[in-house]
Amino acid sequence: MTEHEAKFQVGDVVQHELFDYLGVVFDVDAVFSGSEEWYENVARSRPPKNKPWYHVLVDQAVHTTYVAERHLVSATEPQPIQHPLTGHYFGEFNGKRYTLRRRLN
Repeated sequence: MTEHEAKFQVGDVVQHELFDYLGVVFDVDAVFSGSEEWYENVARSRPPKNKPWYHVLVDQAVHTTYVAERHLVSATEPQPIQHPLTGHYFGEFNGKRYTLRRRLN
């Protein structure tokens, strides 16, 4: 599998092109890292496995999604995301993207 550079980074506000929801990226996989069973049952459009996939907190929801890069675009009008885990991962929203929350170990 050939990898390519991820288009989005952790903290970026994105929009799903097919399902039209906003979300914020909280993790990036360089290539698909889910199970074959999940891919067969959920990824019905069969997006490429050898390109980046993103873990996204969905705006106005309590669930997260795992989305192939080809289904995401930058949000045209980024806005704060309403999700119970936003404060767990991120600090402030600067009008374009979120900053990572500082963690004390």
